[in-house]
Amino acid sequence: MPESTRAKSSALGGDEPSAAIWHEANQTVDTAGLGCPEPLMIVRNKVRAMVSGETVAIVATDPTTVRDFTHFCRFMGHELALSEHTGERFFFVIRKG
Repeated sequence: MPESTRAKSSALGGDEPSAAIWHEANQTVDTAGLGCPEPLMIVRNKVRAMVSGETVAIVATDPTTVRDFTHFCRFMGHELALSEHTGERFFFVIRKG
């Protein structure tokens, strides 16, 4: 199993998003257990260091991340390529614009 897939699987705690784009992401961020505004700030810094077209897969447990990442992508010109949840975990993939 590739390193990036292994890291994502451990972050998911057995859950997994349905979209294949999750496994193809260039970067991963695990913000499970963190509350607003920490997930957004961590992702913002990660995206800032990426090049246009790269993707970051994110797992979160704070429900406000749905709103935060949607607005972040809209205002900053990024694509929210995946947004779904399973149980208490939220999964996102952001493609840098």
